[in-house]
This record gives sequence, C-alpha cells and structure tokens, in this order.
Amino acid sequence: MGSRKSARNRQSKRSLKPPNLGCMDACMEDARIAALDNNPGPPEPIQYAQLRKRLTAIYDKLPPLYRAEVLDPFAHTLKELGSGGFAKVLARDPKREGEAGLMIDIAQAVLQHGEKYLDTATDAFQEVVSDLYDGFLSAEDRRGVNPPDLGTTPPLVKWGNPDFGPYTWPTDATRSFGLKAGIVNLPPANAGRSLLAWAALGHETSGHDILHADKGLPDELAGEIMKALDPMGHGLGEYWSERIDETASDVLGILNMGPAAGIGLVVYFRALNLAYGGDAVLRCEVPSDDPHPADIVRGYLAAETVSLLRFSSNRAWAKIIAAETDKDVREIVLAGEPLPASLARQSARRVAHVLVLHKARALEQHSIGEIQNWRDADERKVRDIRNALSKDETFDSSSGYYAAHAVAAGVLESLAGGMEVGTAFAATVSILKAMHDKNPSWGPLFVRHPGDLVRDRLYIPTAAGQGL
Repeated sequence: MGSRKSARNRQSKRSLKPPNLGCMDACMEDARIAALDNNPGPPEPIQYAQLRKRLTAIYDKLPPLYRAEVLDPFAHTLKELGSGGFAKVLARDPKREGEAGLMIDIAQAVLQHGEKYLDTATDAFQEVVSDLYDGFLSAEDRRGVNPPDLGTTPPLVKWGNPDFGPYTWPTDATRSFGLKAGIVNLPPANAGRSLLAWAALGHETSGHDILHADKGLPDELAGEIMKALDPMGHGLGEYWSERIDETASDVLGILNMGPAAGIGLVVYFRALNLAYGGDAVLRCEVPSDDPHPADIVRGYLAAETVSLLRFSSNRAWAKIIAAETDKDVREIVLAGEPLPASLARQSARRVAHVLVLHKARALEQHSIGEIQNWRDADERKVRDIRNALSKDETFDSSSGYYAAHAVAAGVLESLAGGMEVGTAFAATVSILKAMHDKNPSWGPLFVRHPGDLVRDRLYIPTAAGQGL
C-alpha cells in the first residue's frame, strides 16, 4: 500500500458531476433497521482462567504489531490483576460503562480477530479504520510536519454492544491496560447492513487519537475557533470550542472520505433519530451536556468542509449537503439560545475554515487540510469502483485504491439507487476484505503505518515528449 497523498496528487480540469441521491429513503431504512437490531455479538469472556487460555491459543493469529501493542500488554495486565482483581473490576462496573466495559471490549477485540468472528466483515472494518490512521499519521502524508508526538497504532476493531452504537475507546483510556492502540466498536448488525454507519467511521476513529497525536493541537484549534466565533456573540465561540473533539472528528472524516462522508452523516443521523422514536430529521437542539454539536449544525459543518476540499465538484456537493440540511431546519437552539439558520450556518463555516485551513504551530505551520484532503483523483477512483459495483465485476484494489474510496463508492452507489443497498454492502465489504489481505500491517512484519513504506527517489524521469 503506497501513500494516500501520492495517490491523490493531481486534479482533473474536468468537473466530475455529483451523482443523484434518489434512494436516500432506502438507505435510511437500512440504517434504521440496523440500529434497532439487538444482536449483542459474542458472550462476554468473564471467566478469568478461560480468557487467559483463549488469549494464549490465538497468540500467533495476530500480526506482530498487534501482539506487541495490544495482546502482550493486555495479557500482562490480566496476569498482574489475578483472578481476584479481575472479578473486582467486573463487580465495580456492572453496567460496563467504565473499567469493566473497557476490559471486556479489549478482550473481545483480540478474541474476535484471533478466533475469526465474522471474519470477512471484521477484516473489512479493520481496513477502513487502518486507512484513516494511515492517511493522517503516516510519514509520507506528513511531509514537512514532524512525526506525531504520540505514536499511534490504528485501533483494533470489534463487534458488540448495540445499545451503545458506534463508539471508540481512545488510547487515553486503553493505556490503563498498557495498550498503545484504541478500540473501535460497531454493533454486530453493521456487519451485514448499513454502509452509512461505515461512512461514519471517519468520525468514530479520528477525534481523540489523531487529534491528540500532536501535543497542543486540540487546545490550539479550540482557541482559534473561539477567536473566530467570539465576534458573532451568542456564546458560539464557547459552544463550538467546548466540542472540539467531536467537531474535528466530523471534519477529519470528510477530509479522508470526501463528500460521501458528509451526505452519509446527514442521512445516518436521520435514520438514528427515526429509530429511537423521533422523526427522520436532523435535531436542531441537543442537551447541553452532549459533547456533540446539534445535528443541524453538523450538517452545515459537513457542507462547509466539503466546500473546502480540493476537487472540482466541491461547491456543487456543498450545495447538495446544505440543501438537505435546510430541509430539516426547525427552531435552532445552540448554547441555550435560539438562532436563525443563517447565523448557525455562518458559525459552521468559520469552524470549518479553522479546522481545515489553520496553519497550526503544533503541525509546524501546516494545516490539517494540507496533510489530508480529497481531490479529483479520489473522485475518479470512486467512480471506477462504482462502475465495477454496478456491473457486478471483480475489482482489482491495487494501484492506489484505498478503503475510503471503496466505502465512498458503496455509499454513493446505494444513495443513487445504482444497486440494491444490501447488494452494495456485500460487494463493498468484499473489496475492503481484499484490501485488508494486502495490508502489510497485518503481515509478518511490524508495520504501524503502511504509508511509511515509500521509496524516496533522487530523480524521476519524464517520458519523452510529455514535458512537465
């Protein structure tokens, strides 16, 4: 696998027409059904001796990277806890919302990979998460930017806990068990349906570990947001800056996956709201203690972020996402104060500009949008994969195609009605599985970021007659 950036280094002069979105209702229904599925996944491994025996049995099933940075430290911590300490951790957290929930999730992640639970879907899920990390943290993509202050291994993925939905244990939490990687969870239902949930993985996996990989970056961005929004009044600077992790997660996901992640979030939030007893609309107000901005301004943030991407149809796509968001406008209340939609969107625009374009001291005067972005080369790759999906052809995932391209293609093909949503899901997962099988991080070598495996050449010849 080569560099994400080197595969995205040219923009076409020809504008790529955004696809139609005529089958959003079918995609929303698919996501709603998945959200209501109560399949809990494998039983909790709560027998201490049996758990340690199972971990020993699968040791060689994990690659060296995840043995060293997940399995070994976790097994050591379990040994130090002993059966009594293990039982106390479980007893102290019966609802699995704290240390016991984390401990069980680490165990489940390791066991599911080692014992090949939902093997194809698990490998596909892992590839999406690994691709996101490689795109932001590999040395090739960070040219001119120092290596991350905190070495970050892509999280290990797992299935379970449908009541909690998609979630992440960042390394801030997992290091209490000695791990150097986080854990990302999807409900087991998403192993078989709802590509919209997979499009949201950019959010779920990027906020804490990627944003916090460079010391001081979250605080610097929060401060810049405060300065940009304070003149607007209405407490907007504080509202957005207090939600920096969740806000930046949305932006990072779109930088990595393009407009499909933006429109996918809008449709996915509608589906979740419908599933949990509300209407199929974006919420215009959320509780004050919710770390996420209100759905409606997240829709506007997605539109404004897409407008800053480096592909020809960025403005057309931004208009599509903004128009969908506009459909759901009711009374918008942010920071306890009603706001007109125009002001709410203006605040989202300023936030997007800071997060995408601000040249941060923590990044050696580079912006996040310089490290990762979406270009016409990416749009063409998505189009190639969509063509293969629509013709039911086997797709060759070599030559610079990545997980983000595959998920974006599957989402857009489903939204456009090019193929039935379940068929699109299965075909996309198949492509992702093939990509994972070629991922060197899951081979016999210790490779944290495949994008680091790039040859630096002194001179690259130009073919005769091509010019520069």
